[in-house]
Amino acid sequence: MDIVICCRCTYPVLNCNLIIFSNGKVFAAHSNRRKRESRKLELPKNLRNPRRTKLPPDFYPAVLHSKESVLSKAPSTDSTIIAPAVEEYGDETDDSNNSDDNLVWELDEIEAISSLFKGRVPQKPGNINRERPLPPPVPHKIRPLGLPTPKKLTKNHLAVSARQPISNQIYKNPTFLIGLAREIRSLPPETNMSTVLSQWARFLRKGSLSLTVRELGHMGLPDRALHVFCWVQNQPHLFPDDRILASTVEVLARANELKIPFDLDKFTSLAGRNVYEAMVKGFIRGGNLSLAWELLYAAKEGKRMLDSCIYAKLILALGKNPDKIMLSLPLLEELAARDDLKLTPQDCTSIMKVCIKLGKFDIVESLYDWFKKSGTTPTVVMQTTLIHSRYSANKYREAMAVVWEMEASNTLFDLPAYRTLIKLFIALNDFSRTSRYFSKLKESGLAPAFDIYCELISFYLASGRLAKCKHMCQEAEMAGFMVDDRIRSQMHLGR
Repeated sequence: MDIVICCRCTYPVLNCNLIIFSNGKVFAAHSNRRKRESRKLELPKNLRNPRRTKLPPDFYPAVLHSKESVLSKAPSTDSTIIAPAVEEYGDETDDSNNSDDNLVWELDEIEAISSLFKGRVPQKPGNINRERPLPPPVPHKIRPLGLPTPKKLTKNHLAVSARQPISNQIYKNPTFLIGLAREIRSLPPETNMSTVLSQWARFLRKGSLSLTVRELGHMGLPDRALHVFCWVQNQPHLFPDDRILASTVEVLARANELKIPFDLDKFTSLAGRNVYEAMVKGFIRGGNLSLAWELLYAAKEGKRMLDSCIYAKLILALGKNPDKIMLSLPLLEELAARDDLKLTPQDCTSIMKVCIKLGKFDIVESLYDWFKKSGTTPTVVMQTTLIHSRYSANKYREAMAVVWEMEASNTLFDLPAYRTLIKLFIALNDFSRTSRYFSKLKESGLAPAFDIYCELISFYLASGRLAKCKHMCQEAEMAGFMVDDRIRSQMHLGR
């Protein structure tokens, strides 16, 4: 019979891999190698314990301080469970917050705290986005160009214009009227232009063909413009009309094909103002300044008031002719005597330039003061003209006052303004301002002209700054200008 004998061993029996009972003896075998456990596939921790979405805390216990209010706010599910909790909460609040019984949370405070758990804090109403300031204008775009004004096309909605009759669509449409002038130009010289106009006669109205006549004048066809006017005279629904008469007179006067009657007094009393002004404009643009001046003198004798811009255009045209510049003095006196003076900035600047040539610097100052008092801001060209006037009158300090005014208003200078200012600083013998404004000229993207280089080279050469003079000569040559040999010889003599 086998007997089980228990013996003490260094390893526990449970850790033995093999236990044998034989002839009353116990044999146990131990091994360090662990038995491979069969692991089951388990989910990762983030899926095993998914994170719950955070809910905003309940602020009602912090708002309410009385048992009755808590009972009224609590859900009516089980009164036996809520009552002890309310009693316990009421005891704690009575002991700790006796001094703050009247404290009540406002609705916007609750929303602000709860929004911290939701995301972005609500902003106050208003425009959050900052508006960027407009970029400064380009200097060369400030100066008004002498280009013709673009034609103002009628911009009507397609649906609205389609419902209008054809006569309303085409009788003042610039595209259609200019197209008529192009069709007339394309006709052979022996063909009568009535073949083009007759098919559109029923759709035209008074004043419609005045634009066609002016366009034929721009094309250099005054004869065709006169033929159009003669055709209009035979149409009862289109004539009489002062607009087409004024356009025809202006085109013929510009082409020097208009005959002036000998009796100007009778013509002045019979002609309308629009026709009279159109004739003067035509003579001015055609270069016949003597006839234009005679017409203005006849209007003055006949006590007729013409537009101020007519006088300004004639004064500017006379100022360009050295032989006839003195004829502008009576026109200036007549403008000064007028109470209803109306001048554009371009006309005012042109009159100021002519007065500088005549040496009438007081008239320049009066015009500038009148323009400022009229409520209009002076342009860069007008301020530059005033500086040039005071520079020509050797009033350098008074000219610097205008420069300081322009600097205070952050005025952007153009190339003529820089040229005038550099001349002024050279006359004042101001080296620092001359160099600074020459650097500003290049930094603004403008190319210095040859006369500016000559002024600076002569200025530095006269002051004995040969290194600066040599640098200016090299810069002028790099810009494509040829420096005079006389200046180079003076530089060698200065060494």
